[in-house]
Amino acid sequence: MRPPPRGASRVRRVNSSEENVRLTAGDVELTVAPRHGCRIESLAIGGTELLRQGERYGCFPMAPWCGRIENGVFRDGADRYQMPLNAAPHAIHGTVRDQPWRTARHTATEAAFTCELAEPWPYPGRATQVVELGEDSLTLRMGIEATENSFPAQAGWHPWFRRVLGDSEVRIDFDPAWQEERGGDHLPTGRRIDPLPGPWDDCFGMPDGVRVTLTWPGRLELTVTGRTEWVVIYDEQPEAVCVEPQSGPPNGLNTLPRLVTPIDPLEIETTWTWRRL
Repeated sequence: MRPPPRGASRVRRVNSSEENVRLTAGDVELTVAPRHGCRIESLAIGGTELLRQGERYGCFPMAPWCGRIENGVFRDGADRYQMPLNAAPHAIHGTVRDQPWRTARHTATEAAFTCELAEPWPYPGRATQVVELGEDSLTLRMGIEATENSFPAQAGWHPWFRRVLGDSEVRIDFDPAWQEERGGDHLPTGRRIDPLPGPWDDCFGMPDGVRVTLTWPGRLELTVTGRTEWVVIYDEQPEAVCVEPQSGPPNGLNTLPRLVTPIDPLEIETTWTWRRL
């Protein structure tokens, strides 16, 4: 086998979901755990970890739905499906975060992963996630593909950013067009209201694209962007804050379904950029 040309990236193809994948760009390091729901377990910039550590945390993909489904039930035409109530009385954050993924390929700075949609999700399909790391950015891409019948779906990401870096506590800045009014059941009521001050566990509309900036004064500024118009902000924990770009609102399989067909996959992308202060 001829070696790659000088300067070319070496692509490693991996068929096992057992190995974590580590990407590096300058002094930035990122670790993805395919067997743990393709979760980004670590993102360290100059030795400083940005993500809350622990089995539930890091940054995980949400698919084939985001946030809560009311009572775990969604309808597709005349068909009714019950998902497990993992946030009783609702189902939350999809199924792929609980499944092993396969590493399709990776280089030093980029990796691609795949996952077959499986029970309890009732439709055959496939999820893909691509992770691309730079010295001052991270781009995540996800696709949901129907391999047989069409079905409604959502996709997004759920990062847990550390609230405090060193002695610096994070500030959240964003300018949404509206807030989805949240009912006592933690689901949108269907009314759009003027954005309220935090703390939040709420969905916001940003029709020109998601743009949320996290600033740790004197340490780091990180901006989450994406072409989708929906973002959930969660900052009710003392340890972390979450900025979740997603393709639709909570309970969206019922209220705003996006049909995925064999020739029309759902595709979503987000980019995090940062600068040191």
